[in-house]
Amino acid sequence: MKTILTCAVLALGVALSTGAADAKGCIKGAVVGGVAGHYAHHHGFLGAAAGCVVGHHMANKKAKENQQ
Repeated sequence: MKTILTCAVLALGVALSTGAADAKGCIKGAVVGGVAGHYAHHHGFLGAAAGCVVGHHMANKKAKENQQ
């Protein structure tokens, strides 16, 4: 539980420091990735980082699709 809370706090800190427009999709991805990483041999931080990147990519992809 401590790892999940730490990952959530780190993800929130990253999101707040980069701005709302840049962090779109990052928080949701970081939470999901942190939980998955925690259950995959206690790599919550790596999972949160990867989840943030994937979540941001998917949000950008969806925004481009909605724009067209």
